[in-house]
Amino acid sequence: MTANSPSGPPSFGLDGRVAIVTGASSGLGAAVARALASLGARVAVVARRYDRLTDLAGEIDGFAISCDLSDLGAVGTVVPEVVANLGPPQILVNAAGSMFSYERAESEPLEALRKTTDLNLLAPFLLAQGVFPHMCENGGGSIVNISSISGRVGIPGIPQASYAASKAGLSGLTAELAVQWARHSIRVNTVAPGFFRSEITGQLYDSEKAAEYLRRNTPLPKEGTADDIVGAVMWLAGDAGSYVTGQTIVVDGGWTAR
Repeated sequence: MTANSPSGPPSFGLDGRVAIVTGASSGLGAAVARALASLGARVAVVARRYDRLTDLAGEIDGFAISCDLSDLGAVGTVVPEVVANLGPPQILVNAAGSMFSYERAESEPLEALRKTTDLNLLAPFLLAQGVFPHMCENGGGSIVNISSISGRVGIPGIPQASYAASKAGLSGLTAELAVQWARHSIRVNTVAPGFFRSEITGQLYDSEKAAEYLRRNTPLPKEGTADDIVGAVMWLAGDAGSYVTGQTIVVDGGWTAR
């Protein structure tokens, strides 16, 4: 990776670097893909909904890969397809994630526990394993996992035990991979967003009572958006964050600072 000039500010440019973004058919994943492309990266966008992906890929001159990442047997096809069409990946952003149960912890079904863990934790691990040899050969790279403040604090009134466990596990995985792979100049970090409008949280924002609860518990006087998270991801993806690894960066409008 390009070293920063000692006489100038760190660079946010990503000219020519190959990036993979999962969960790119909507929300934060799509916003991240657009931002990476705007900084010069060649972006492979990955998600289940191929029609949305092709529209985004056309918009950013990227490459679309349809894959259900909760199917762990299919995850291994992603990186080889990126290599064949764009080249070896230097950036991986694991933005795909979801909740498969809204039951209280004592009632969450085993199928939902497994599906949540497969998508939110095991798929990012497998994709990191997939990009590892290519980043080693390239002399380094950056992996950015997207977690949640749910992996750090309990959220009253919103049952999500399996989701919280999977996101906390992602931070643990991040720290371990960062230490193991540091000698290869592969940086691994996590961004943990607070609440912002997305497909998962849409019902909260559509309910005035729930929306008021979010406003009351967020110190900054604004509603979070996907674009509020993107800056942290861009910092970690490129040379501006070249001395940052193993960290979970919280971007939550102050929610966890209370």
